[in-house]
Amino acid sequence: MKVLVTGANGYIGLRLIPSLLDAGYEVVAQVRNISRFPMKDFEAWNSMLTLIEGDFLKPESLPEIEVLEGVESAYYLLHSMGAGSHFAERERECAENFIGWLSESGCQQIVYLGGIAPRGEKLSEHLSSRMAVADILSASGIDLTTLRASIIVGSGSASFEIIRDLVEKLPVMSTPKWTRTKCQPVAIRNVVNYLLGVIDRGIREECAGRSFDIGGPEVLTYQQMLQGYARVRGLWRIVLPVPFLSPKLSAYWLYFMTATSFPLARALVGSLHIQTTCEDHEIEGIIPQSLLSYDEAIELALSRVAQNRVPSVWYDSMASGKFDARHISNVKVPEHGVLQDKREGEIMAHREDVIQAVWSIGGERGWPSMDWAWHLRGILDKLMGGSGMRRGRRDQWKLRTGDALDFWRVVVADKDAGRLILYAEMKLPGEAWLEFIVTKDSLKQRAVFRPRGLFGRLYWACTYPFHLIIFPRMLKQLAAGWRY
Repeated sequence: MKVLVTGANGYIGLRLIPSLLDAGYEVVAQVRNISRFPMKDFEAWNSMLTLIEGDFLKPESLPEIEVLEGVESAYYLLHSMGAGSHFAERERECAENFIGWLSESGCQQIVYLGGIAPRGEKLSEHLSSRMAVADILSASGIDLTTLRASIIVGSGSASFEIIRDLVEKLPVMSTPKWTRTKCQPVAIRNVVNYLLGVIDRGIREECAGRSFDIGGPEVLTYQQMLQGYARVRGLWRIVLPVPFLSPKLSAYWLYFMTATSFPLARALVGSLHIQTTCEDHEIEGIIPQSLLSYDEAIELALSRVAQNRVPSVWYDSMASGKFDARHISNVKVPEHGVLQDKREGEIMAHREDVIQAVWSIGGERGWPSMDWAWHLRGILDKLMGGSGMRRGRRDQWKLRTGDALDFWRVVVADKDAGRLILYAEMKLPGEAWLEFIVTKDSLKQRAVFRPRGLFGRLYWACTYPFHLIIFPRMLKQLAAGWRY
């Protein structure tokens, strides 16, 4: 079965496409700029993925309808909320051009991800625009399935990143009145599962022409979401609600306190006074799944590996042994909100020998630089209630995903690509990774630390002088093939 995904470069699109491909669907992915699509991440699915370029605000740029031959379902994942003023007009124009282009394709279903809009309330411009788009799509004559979500929790989502910025930066927060508004946050994993489920041929007919509210198992206020994030991260935070911040001042507050743009902050704030909780739960019976709690969703978003594009759906499979090896190239060490020691050196031995040297670190053989210091750190970890170095490793020369390695856990062991990622399981005021990449000519070595609050930053500052001694020598030893 072939499906179309519009907005394939977007937050949802880049998480949905791998799930569609894994499920065996052929995917036609629409983007405005092909050069921005991470095609290298999908090389293993070249025969199942077709990339097309076009802008629905410029209908003349859209490809000929023949590219949609065989498409049965189309995902409409386009929005202009962060594009500044008049975004509602652009969203309506975009939807109309989409329908004009799709109408002759033979497509049988449109799936639209919108927002929960309570009946009988005056809606914000953002929610009104979402409803208007749904009306345009519904009038197309093609069966429309609408999924309406409140706050989507996942690494990289606008809502999650705002919450993370606020809690990580501010020990004491004076929050506007809207933080007492109720919502029903839903994990990105559950959203993707719903999107995937509604196009199933056995379910599609039951979902045709219908709208469903989707949410997690808890109804929370935004203040409780801030406090929940702090709880998961082990941070002590005080939230002091104040009554006098207007929507405009609230937008400026988000703009200056977080990494969001002002147009996006303004659009979001306009909706935050409206309660967005599920009014129906029918979808839970049609597509049953385990709904993640807010804390579980946060833990996944801050999971041990911030994986590229689709952070939450692959890690559990890696740990269970059901991991699809085609995803290995997409697993990334976190890039944002981290401190790191990054080094690169020319390899002085055969590449295979350097890879084997990297693959043999730890355990009985020890570490290639100041082995005594690693053992001392293990003793300190054991005194603090951790495992220390006693776990060693399963095999001195072989590593596989999920292995213990002293006080590390192997997250990626891709020997063909010369890539090893370790995650620290010692007691730390934060999270730590160690990554090695052996290319044809060089060895790249990176130690990454995501601090937890002020104490985490102090820990990095205190240990960094030791990094300046240990890591350069380790790079040199490994690049030379490291032998006793």
